[in-house]
Amino acid sequence: MRVSAQAPCRVDLAGATLDIWPLYLFHENVVTVNFAVDRYTHCSVETRPDARIVLRSLDLKREESFESLEHLRTAKQYRLPLLARPVRFFAPGFAQGEGVTIESCSEAPAGAGISGSSALMIAVVSALNKLTARGYHIEKLREIAQNLEAQVIRVPTGAQDYYPAMYGGVSAIEFGAAGVSRTALPVDAAELNQRFVLAYTGAPRNSGINNWEITKRHIDSDRTIHRNFDRIAGIANGLRKSIAGNDWAETSRLMRDEWTYRRRNIPGITTPLIDHLVAAARRAGSTAAKVCGAGGGGCVVFLAEPEARAKVIQAIESAGAEVLPARVATRGVVLRK
Repeated sequence: MRVSAQAPCRVDLAGATLDIWPLYLFHENVVTVNFAVDRYTHCSVETRPDARIVLRSLDLKREESFESLEHLRTAKQYRLPLLARPVRFFAPGFAQGEGVTIESCSEAPAGAGISGSSALMIAVVSALNKLTARGYHIEKLREIAQNLEAQVIRVPTGAQDYYPAMYGGVSAIEFGAAGVSRTALPVDAAELNQRFVLAYTGAPRNSGINNWEITKRHIDSDRTIHRNFDRIAGIANGLRKSIAGNDWAETSRLMRDEWTYRRRNIPGITTPLIDHLVAAARRAGSTAAKVCGAGGGGCVVFLAEPEARAKVIQAIESAGAEVLPARVATRGVVLRK
């Protein structure tokens, strides 16, 4: 039996980091706004006639294998933990003595900040859920994927990264004492495609480190961090309304404000190249810019009026970054047998 899955990556516009438990419990009306992009993660899962477990990443050009599920369970470490951890979790669904081969591939550059790892986790757990007939609902799969990824990176993970991979489109993800919920925002994908530019700086970063530093400082009652996140939460709520209302001038203003407060939280979120890109793009007509994810490298998303978009792209490339072809992905994870 064989199941394949494809899930899109994401670009976040406002409210990131507050999606990490328990940070969102310390603020009112926490929301993250993001959208899925057609940079996809892929995986295929196929049962084997023997008991071996074979894990293979095509983009990383890395492979590992185990004689059986028991050997995988008892291994001290994994070369491909984003594949090994889900296999461990779904192992009870395999028939006695049954093995599996998993192949994965990601169209997100390493450390790009567009949630390639989270999208891959959604693809893998969705495929394994189908293959083993465990019957988990997509929202439960998000919880499973998030917990397994936390085991891999060994720090708390945020919830917002999984929703674009699950549903596609433009989303508002709300956080509170009752948990996490997602609302689709009525944004015209064609309109957004004419306005955003996604650029890769060529410098991977580790989101777990940046986010964990902020989380620790917040929990340790850093008043500056708390105050800035209060403002970021307010900005994200405003941006949710402006982008749903097709008010691109206000969306750009709020995105600029979000970037300002995010930089105050952790100066290392930016780099000299990122600052150079933002300045060059602004001179070419960009109306807003911010790093994707935790920053420190990876991708930067820019907004521009449609008539200025080509000049902004040229300025970004001239400044030394790679513009990634990307459009809004209107569908989330897709499974095929």
